[in-house]
Amino acid sequence: MEIREAKISDKTSILKFCKNTFSWGDYIEKVWSSWLEEGSLFLFEKKSPVGICHAFYSQNQIWIEGIRIDPNHRREMIASKLVIHAESIGKKNQKLFSYMLIDTENKNSISMADSLNYEKFQTWNYYSLIPKKNSNFKIEFEKSSSIDIFDFYVDSWRWIKTNEKLLNNLSSQKKIIKSNLNGKISAAIIGNYKHIDNTLIVTLFSGSSDTLSNILSYLQNFGFENNYERIQILTNQKLESFDSLEYKISFYLMKKFLD
Repeated sequence: MEIREAKISDKTSILKFCKNTFSWGDYIEKVWSSWLEEGSLFLFEKKSPVGICHAFYSQNQIWIEGIRIDPNHRREMIASKLVIHAESIGKKNQKLFSYMLIDTENKNSISMADSLNYEKFQTWNYYSLIPKKNSNFKIEFEKSSSIDIFDFYVDSWRWIKTNEKLLNNLSSQKKIIKSNLNGKISAAIIGNYKHIDNTLIVTLFSGSSDTLSNILSYLQNFGFENNYERIQILTNQKLESFDSLEYKISFYLMKKFLD
């Protein structure tokens, strides 16, 4: 019984118990090679692999993702042991916080996180938007880090705490857009999903229905002109109805201070 780094040869064994994680299947096969390359893809082994967890270390934080346990070995505290292992490496490297994302309806995972002293820090909502030609918008690119409405930036489904350096970098790449009408601002940070092709990921803040409409119209057109197949929007707000905007699911952003 041990925790170790996953290897290429582990893929077949792991994917056997990652086929039906969700009603639509799972995404582990699509991210496997990327996570192996990044490192910190931890595997729990009992003669054969029975659990995995990936950790992404950045700035002063850990992002925990991809916890998967063989159904035949659940309720054996394997997920907790994998998370604790990832945390221990973070502590050695002076990381201060650990975060993970859990479906608000996933009681078992929430219970696991609670037992490890994670708190329900924020609630985030996932919406999909269909790319299509649209010219009904007026937006501008944010030219500096002066926009302070984003606490987090969602980068390939990883919540990264923002700072002045990060926001300046995103601004210089024209990744931050905003609409300002009568002092009401809506804004978005756009980026590619690094692990899945043709997917646009957006961190969004809505200040009013009119400015939100400008942002969503721009995103539709941007997705259409750049041949994106899908647009995924993450926000800690409930969005008003808009053409082809569809609510998908809500998550708790779980947070733990690593003392």
